[in-house]
Amino acid sequence: MTFTAQLPATLPRATLMGALLDTVSLIERRRCGEIADGYIDGYVALNWIEWNGGSLRLTETGRNIRQQLKAGQG
Repeated sequence: MTFTAQLPATLPRATLMGALLDTVSLIERRRCGEIADGYIDGYVALNWIEWNGGSLRLTETGRNIRQQLKAGQG
């Protein structure tokens, strides 16, 4: 039996990707309480963000996505 994480229907991958840089900024400023409902669960399901000792951090995948988004801004 395999388990596949399911994203909430209201938060498509493109929406999460579009908000990732702002979300990372909130995490870095320790303002995770300001991240909109459902986003953390979506990022965790995509393996872009993980819980680490009660705080959030980017995974390797999340760091790669972040780099791609930053490169696309320039």
